[in-house]
Amino acid sequence: MGTVVLSGAVVLVVLGFGNPLYWLAAAGVLFLYVRYGLDSSAPSAPGSAPSAGTAPTSYKAYRDRRDKQAKWERRYRRERPLESRRQERERSK
Repeated sequence: MGTVVLSGAVVLVVLGFGNPLYWLAAAGVLFLYVRYGLDSSAPSAPGSAPSAGTAPTSYKAYRDRRDKQAKWERRYRRERPLESRRQERERSK
C-alpha cells in the first residue's frame, strides 16, 4: 500500500511542474497516508488477537488459533454435511 501511495505522490509532484495545485494534492495524499494509512500497517498490540495474515507471537497463541479453527471447521461440517462432502470431493481430485 505504501508503494502505491508514494508512487502516486511522485506522479503528482511531477505533474505539479505544470500546475502547482498538484503539489498540494501530493502533500495532502502524503499527509493522509502518514496520519491514517500507517496505523493499519503497524503490528497489532501484544494483547490483541492476531489477524488472519500475521504469525502468532508464541506457540500458545498458535495452538489457540489452531484449536479455534478446528472447532469452526467441525461445526461447519456438522451444520452443512452436503457442502462439506462436495468440498472433500473437489479436494481429492
